[in-house]
Amino acid sequence: MSKIYLEDVKIYAYHGVLPEENIIGTYYILNAELHTDLWIAAESDDLKDTISYADINEILHREMKIKSKLLEHVAGRIIAEIHEKFPEISYIKLKITKTSPPMQGEMKGASIELEKSFKPDN
Repeated sequence: MSKIYLEDVKIYAYHGVLPEENIIGTYYILNAELHTDLWIAAESDDLKDTISYADINEILHREMKIKSKLLEHVAGRIIAEIHEKFPEISYIKLKITKTSPPMQGEMKGASIELEKSFKPDN
């Protein structure tokens, strides 16, 4: 099994149920784990034989720009777009953390995590 990780991607965005969350915004931290075969790239040293993490990063940033009430909705869109662009990925796990949720008490953040396995296309 081969994996690609994007870790602690920090993006400022405007998500939330409360109206002020859509105006003020906050930082979000994204962590993605992608399963795919990297052995051809390990041999070839050629970008065309792998999945560019720059392309994954671009998807994360593009989807985070679209305001949503729920982080689950954002994560679902991101996973769907990654899979659509890279159908060779067999599994995606995405964690999104809102760093300053509008809740009582001090905390590092509030997170959701979605995972999805994909059957190989035959």
